[in-house]
Amino acid sequence: MGFDFVLWSWLTFALPIQQQNLPLQAPMVVKKEVKTETAQPQKTGVASFYHDKFEGRKTATGEVFDNDKFTAASNHFKLGTYVKVTNQSNGKVVYVKVNDRMGNQNRMIDLAEVAAGKLKFRGSGLAKVKIEAVPTEEGKRQVLAQKTASGGSTTNQL
Repeated sequence: MGFDFVLWSWLTFALPIQQQNLPLQAPMVVKKEVKTETAQPQKTGVASFYHDKFEGRKTATGEVFDNDKFTAASNHFKLGTYVKVTNQSNGKVVYVKVNDRMGNQNRMIDLAEVAAGKLKFRGSGLAKVKIEAVPTEEGKRQVLAQKTASGGSTTNQL
C-alpha cells in the first residue's frame, strides 16, 4: 500500500509539469573554465648588486652571468621568475629575471649592475626594496623595453 501511495504521489506531481509543456529533462550543465589570477608573492628587504668578479661565471640556471643583463640572484623566488623591484627610498623600478642563487642570507636579492643603476643605488651598495613576482610575459616585455631604452642589444636578454 505504501508503494502505491508513493507512485500515486509521483504521478500527481509529474502530471501538472507535463500539462505545462515544460521539459522533463534535467537542465544541461555547461562547464566553463574560469581563469583566476593568484596573488603574486611580494617581499621587502635589502638589495645589493653583483661584484665584477662574477662576470662570465655560470649562474644556477647555467646561463653565463653578464652585469649588463637585467638578471638577479635570490633565494626567495623560483629560478626563472620575473620580478619587479622597487627602490623604497626613491620609487625607481626595474624588472629582472631571477637566474641565480645567492650565498648572503641577509639580502633579499642581488642585482646585476645595470639593474642596480636603474634603481640608483650603485653608489651606496645597498637599498631597501620591495620585490613583486610578475607574470612571465609581462616580465619579458618589461626587460626587453628596459634593454631597448638603455640602448643595449636585445639578443639573449630574455
